[in-house]
This record gives sequence, structure tokens and C-alpha cells, in this order.
Amino acid sequence: MPTSSIDLEFDKQHIWHPYTSMNNALPAFGVVSAKECELTLDDGRQLIDGTSSWWACVHGYSHPAIIDAMQTQLNKLSHVMFGGITHQPAIELSKKLIQMTSDNLTKVFLADSGSIAVEVALKMALQYWQGRSQPQKQRILTVKCGYHGDTFAAMSICDPEGGMHTMFGDSVTQHEFVSAPETSFGASFNPDELGEMRAKLEAMHHEIAAVIIEPILQGAGGMRFYHPDYLAGLRQLCDEFNVLLILDEIATGFGRTGKMFAYEHACINEQAVEADILCLGKALTGGYISLAVTLCSDEVAQGISDSPAGVFMHGPTFMGNPLACSAACASLDLLATNEWQGQISRIESQLKSELEEAKNYPEVKDVRVLGGIGVIEMNATVNTAELQQQFVDLGVWIRPFSNLIYIMPPYVITAEQLTKLTSAMKQVASTILPYKHEGFISNG
Repeated sequence: MPTSSIDLEFDKQHIWHPYTSMNNALPAFGVVSAKECELTLDDGRQLIDGTSSWWACVHGYSHPAIIDAMQTQLNKLSHVMFGGITHQPAIELSKKLIQMTSDNLTKVFLADSGSIAVEVALKMALQYWQGRSQPQKQRILTVKCGYHGDTFAAMSICDPEGGMHTMFGDSVTQHEFVSAPETSFGASFNPDELGEMRAKLEAMHHEIAAVIIEPILQGAGGMRFYHPDYLAGLRQLCDEFNVLLILDEIATGFGRTGKMFAYEHACINEQAVEADILCLGKALTGGYISLAVTLCSDEVAQGISDSPAGVFMHGPTFMGNPLACSAACASLDLLATNEWQGQISRIESQLKSELEEAKNYPEVKDVRVLGGIGVIEMNATVNTAELQQQFVDLGVWIRPFSNLIYIMPPYVITAEQLTKLTSAMKQVASTILPYKHEGFISNG
């Protein structure tokens, strides 16, 4: 095998990667370039990317429209502070987002990462109730098996058992949890499933500022697809008990589940449910540069403006970065052609067909598909390092976590490339042995 041109030993000794130990780090593979759906390693091997770089690079790598937009913007204005200054990329992006999301969402906060978008949403909810003379409403209610980010406020509303709460003790704010939605997408929904949520809101609505949930797909908390009627019922409960609803579409937004936004799967009187506050990120820029947004309604914005502070208390250094806004505008223009709809439909159909046989493997617990997401759930936790190497040897980039082998490939993937991914998933899943791992199970 050719000698690496990347100093992997230095990387191993000195550079943190997500959810790794510096004493026994997961192996890192050196990547030198990427195009469309393939990553090129420093030794010349090419891997078909099954993760869209953590679900973000939906148009594939090196897309000329996004590259051209960024290059043009880079030559004019790569960054400028957003305090007291504005620019056309931020305005154009905000116009597009207001037009494509729910009619009630009219105010846009341009954040710099998904976790920060969630932090912003939580701050919005708390400040809103201050402006509505109910400052006691400071609790956040959510469901178990959720994931909303790694910063402290976001971490506090992630799954309380499989998340990071126990590692940081009293430093993590204690919020309220109910059981995760149980009915899977496509099954027959039982309205009694909302009973625990109703009981919690009935008992604590005077303290609860907002409910936050990932619409339809609980991503890093277990790749769980739940029934849209749960989300519709939750919207009605929030209205009944005067609680805001925050929808975290960072992983699901921009077409991944077969709808532009996953909340569109859930309807009340034939109208898609509406969030009071909506978080978007990941695929927003096509995965080319970090950017996220938090949108809210006029009512939420007015409540914040009526709060004692009179202003919303958040302002990142790189807020509204023009380079990122330009990339996002180009990405949204690509989505506006509506090619993604046919792409996701084709991917979903192929995933269902090609992963079906994995249901019969002895160590497989479940196989499920929704939109551009394919999941093989194993009976036990897998050895991420071992499986990652196996997948690389098979010419694909698939990064399992916990007991899940999953893919969320770029929308532009070819049928042949997708078959190579599903074949690798089945080959590995059919030969896997149980792996006992003690310690924190990350979303990495």
C-alpha cells in the first residue's frame, strides 16, 4: 500500500476527533479530495460516501454551482461583522428561507452551527415568556432518545440516559422528559401514545416554556422513524397548554425524509404543522461550510422584544457570514429545481429493495428506510473501529455508531454507487459478531 502523504501519526498523537480518546483513538483515514459522491484517500483509494459528511453534503462534493457562488463571494467579501452591518447574501438567504418554510415563520437568526441554532431557540423561548409576563416558564420538555447538539444547553435536552448528562452532573440543566414516540412511521397510530405528554403538560405547563422535538426522525438518538400523527398531536397539545413548539430540523431539513421539511409529513386539517421556532442546519449550505438558522414567528419575536432586555441576547462573531450565506443560497437554488424529489424517491425505493434481505440475518434486530435514509439495527453494539476498516476495505465510507449501520448518501448518488453501499452494509451485517462495549455510546 502506498505511503501516506498525510502525517497520520501526528494526527493520532495531537488532534482530537469527534468522540475519541487521545489514549486509544479511533483510526482516522486521510482524505485529499472529494468529487460528487466519492472521497479520495491520500493513498489513492476512492470511497463512495454513504454519510454525506454527517448528513450535510446532499448535492455531492465539488458541485460547480456552490463552488462558483463561494468563489465569487470570496473575491468580494468573505466576512464582516453582523452588528450594525448587513449584506445581500444574508438578505437573499433569509428571503428564501421565509418563502420555503411555514407561513408563520418570518424572523431569521443566522447562527454558525446546529448546536448554536438550538441554543438560540431555547433562549428565544425563555425570553419570549419574560416578555409575556410569565418568567416562571423556564423548563424545556422533550422526549427521550432525542439528540440536539453537544453544547451545554443543547446537551441538556438530549436523551438523559444514552446522552452525556451523567458525565457533567449538576452542570447540566435539568429539564423534563417523557417517553419517546413508539409508533413507527407507516404503522397504525394509537392516540393514547400522547397520554404521557399530555399528563406532563397538564401538570407543569405553567413552568414549561417550550417542547422541542426532532420531526419524524430521531437521528443520532437511534435513527428512529416515528408516526407523523404524534407530531400533529403534539402541536395541538402545545396550543392547548400555551407552550411553544420548537422543531429541530437540523438533520431532517431540505428533503432528506422525502419532504422538504420533515414536519410536512404531519398535518392538521390537511395543513402541515407549524413550529413556533424552527432550527435548520447541516444541508443548508449543501455541506460546504458551517451555517445554521433559527426561524421564529412574529409572535415570538414580539414577545422577546417586550422582554425586560428589549433585545434578543445572542450574537456570534461569525453570525451571517457572507461566504456561508452565498453557499446556502446556491444550495437552496439547486433544491428549487425539485430534482431532489425524484432523487430521494429513487434512493428510498432502492434502499427498501436492497436492504430487505438483511431482516433475516441472525444479528439484525430491524431494517428500516425513510426517504434517503437506510438503517440496519443490530442486536448489540458494534465495534466502530473494526467495522469502519471493513467498510473502507470494501470501498465505501460508512460510519456505524452504537448498534446501527446506516447510510444517508448524497442525493446525486447513482444506482450503481448505492448498490455498492447497500451490498457492503449487508456483507458486514451478515458476518458481524456481538461486541461488548462499556462506556458512553456516541453519535459519532
